[in-house]
Amino acid sequence: MDLSAALHRLLAAPFGHAVKTPFSRPNPIPVRPVHWNVVSAKSERPRWGQHFLRDRGVLDRIASTLAVQPGEWVVEIGPGRGDLTERLLSRGARVLAVEIDDQLVEHLKNRFRDSTAIEVIHGDILNVNLGELIASRSGQTSSQTSGHTSGQRLEVTGNLPYYITSPIIRRIFGVQAQVSTALLLVQKEVADRIVAVKGTRDYAYLSVLCQLHAESKTLFSVPPNAFQPPPKVTSALVQLKMRDGLGPDPDFLRFLQLCFRQPRKMLRNNLSGAFDREALGALEVTRCRAQQLAIEELRALWDALRPGHPPPAPALMDRS
Repeated sequence: MDLSAALHRLLAAPFGHAVKTPFSRPNPIPVRPVHWNVVSAKSERPRWGQHFLRDRGVLDRIASTLAVQPGEWVVEIGPGRGDLTERLLSRGARVLAVEIDDQLVEHLKNRFRDSTAIEVIHGDILNVNLGELIASRSGQTSSQTSGHTSGQRLEVTGNLPYYITSPIIRRIFGVQAQVSTALLLVQKEVADRIVAVKGTRDYAYLSVLCQLHAESKTLFSVPPNAFQPPPKVTSALVQLKMRDGLGPDPDFLRFLQLCFRQPRKMLRNNLSGAFDREALGALEVTRCRAQQLAIEELRALWDALRPGHPPPAPALMDRS
């Protein structure tokens, strides 16, 4: 058997079987197939469903957008593997990192073990006393009646989990007097709702909530391939510059929740369970949907419906 025939026989044999050729040893050793240990992105999916931002350009851009000065504290929500954290520390910031994942907490402590400018808090941002944490690190004192805070107002940043974005934003608004700016990476759909104005499809309760507490704007979009593992949607970086004071009246916020609870229904239907139907029927503005009214108009309606506040019905403004 010539060499070419032997090679043909060898290649045609089932993989893993010994093949006898004129060039074989007397007792050939069977060839075992190789099983490569390939780990897919899906099998690496983090336990809390995180999507870690890995794009260096985006990370640099976020870090440079923050106005934190050397020696100042910044709160980072969900620092993950610490890629943004590293950039903040390199700029001289002091980082208060709140992380829920116990494995990542250990990773962060190990990665930054030589730094005295970071404090890693193992906890759920929705459960930790954020106001107390900020006050103890920044030397703040605040007045619960005026909303005035003495001492440094901190910046807050984070790549927020999509499924609890709104609760985290409300948590930040709860310490509005202690925060100057929040720079948050969120799902683009949520970012569109945050900055939406009346008369648009995205205008919702989250829109008015954010605009009552802060000046809101979207800075830029971030594609899925900037994350590991990549999400199925585009993200966006939103900036919330907090307004001074205590924030809006909680009763007004509850009123707004009622107004927007079923966006396609007229206000008189959404509010009928909480206010007198006759009073609602007397106000022409209640024939509108909440999406058609600006915050000032909704506040005027609230004033008109509250006991002891009988101002004239708010005039309808341009709905375009």
